[in-house]
Amino acid sequence: MSQEKIRKIRVGVASCGVAAGADAVLELLRSRAESIPVEGTGCLGHCYAEPMVEVLLDNGDSIFYRNVKAENGYIDNILSLGEKDRFEVPPARKAKELIKVLALAGRIDPTRFEDYTENGGYEGLKRALSMTPADVVNEVKLSGLRGRGGGGFPTGTKWSFLAAKDAPEKILICNADEGDPGAFMDRSLMESVPHQVLEGMLIAAYATGATKLFIYCRAEYPMAICHLKIAINQIYEHKLNVINGRELEIIIKEGAGAFVCGEETALIASLEGQRGTPRFRPPFPTDSGWKGYPSMINNVETFGNVPLILREGAAAFAAIGTEGSKGTKLFALAGDLKNPGLVEVPMGTTLREIVFDIGGADPDKVKAVQTGGPSGGCIPVELFDTPVDYDSLKKLGAIMGSGGMIVIGKDRCMVETARYFLDFTHRESCGKCTFCRVGTTRMFETLERIVAGKGEMADLEFLEDIGPKIRMGSLCGLGQTAPNPVLATLRYYRHEYEAHVKDHQCEALQCSALVDMYLDKTNCIKCKLCVKTCPVGAISDDLVIDNEKCTRCNACKDVCPKKTIHRVKKGSIQ
Repeated sequence: MSQEKIRKIRVGVASCGVAAGADAVLELLRSRAESIPVEGTGCLGHCYAEPMVEVLLDNGDSIFYRNVKAENGYIDNILSLGEKDRFEVPPARKAKELIKVLALAGRIDPTRFEDYTENGGYEGLKRALSMTPADVVNEVKLSGLRGRGGGGFPTGTKWSFLAAKDAPEKILICNADEGDPGAFMDRSLMESVPHQVLEGMLIAAYATGATKLFIYCRAEYPMAICHLKIAINQIYEHKLNVINGRELEIIIKEGAGAFVCGEETALIASLEGQRGTPRFRPPFPTDSGWKGYPSMINNVETFGNVPLILREGAAAFAAIGTEGSKGTKLFALAGDLKNPGLVEVPMGTTLREIVFDIGGADPDKVKAVQTGGPSGGCIPVELFDTPVDYDSLKKLGAIMGSGGMIVIGKDRCMVETARYFLDFTHRESCGKCTFCRVGTTRMFETLERIVAGKGEMADLEFLEDIGPKIRMGSLCGLGQTAPNPVLATLRYYRHEYEAHVKDHQCEALQCSALVDMYLDKTNCIKCKLCVKTCPVGAISDDLVIDNEKCTRCNACKDVCPKKTIHRVKKGSIQ
């Protein structure tokens, strides 16, 4: 063994790593590594390679291992610095990424205060405290930082609104209610570098004169909440929350997971113990927010950028990105691609670079990408040269949102994709606005009819008519963006809608009501696993599928060892 060359071993035990079995790997390594320190860290972003182990050598180099299992063979390979299962960042990804906000994620123990401070932590706060609050606000303005929660409002300008208020209490809120399916940027930041988020909040508190700090985090993020609580206690111990002679309280509020509570006025209502529903503005939260006090909300990633700006200077931050969108942006890649995970790229990086170079998706198999979560828009592969920034995506009928990005393969039906997202958003409507409550439900019901083969051309006209009305008539961002998936797919994939309506066909063979199941006996080995598996007895002993009985559950297709069972166009079986 080559243990004498190993200085330290790190295991990624953020949620993605734990889900893949990293806890057991960490425990076995600690029992086997003898005198070598073994510590748990956050997420490096390569979720497809979890569990990941990093071995730090005495000479300063490090070796990564991927997909490690809690088995002695894997541990022996690591401790002997074996070649098997070594991991290197794909060159195409390395060339496109710019790691700034995530620089310490996966590199430090999130629960050790010293790990953060020894790597530049709280240097930004120290510099801020040497400046006047107005100069700190101006520094953030000069950086060009815009809110990373989706709205893209200039952060420094928002800070100036709160700073200008004269009130006995001023409230600072971190929106950690990350609700987009497929999005996990905020969770990873809180799990991996909780002090970085909190440092950003303390800088903001000094700059704006805030007297009370809240973190509104969904309860489904237990590890993030645990690490935040540890970090807050450490901040209290080191008196970092004492600003201008006043001890600031930092409170974590666990949300119940309502998507609408990502909207700032609904979030404030929930924070007050009321039902989470939006209200009309004005007054804006910076005029009257939590319990009537001036309140300001930024999301997790926005606060995560602030220490970098104060530590490195506004000019360095503003040198990255595009004219209207500065800095880097975190994206959660998911869907039909090879390398899902968390990535950080300069604003202005194209969709093509993110999806193909970083995500490793096959260009021949990709149809579109969904940006901005369930209320974003589907962008076709033909437009993948579009730079990813706030303004460019808006022109395509999409939004950046908080950073979720779902790659959609050619075997996916865009009508079903729109139906899937509307199923989520219409359920998450708080019900306050008629346009959102009723309009999204009518859109969803219309899509249900279309995928069931019962749609009419008038349905397409209805969707195109009601979508903009829901946008205009809804009070908050949920309703204002909910029609996006439908309107975007109608704009770019109208032919798929027409095929469903006119021909009663689903080109992608995904809509169950528009397909039949066919067993090709040419390569069938007559194992009859399909017969035994079918839950409704739709396959006879002579291996013929009764499509009148079949529910298109795909159980037979999935279990067939020779892949002889296929979905085919409805009515095509002779």
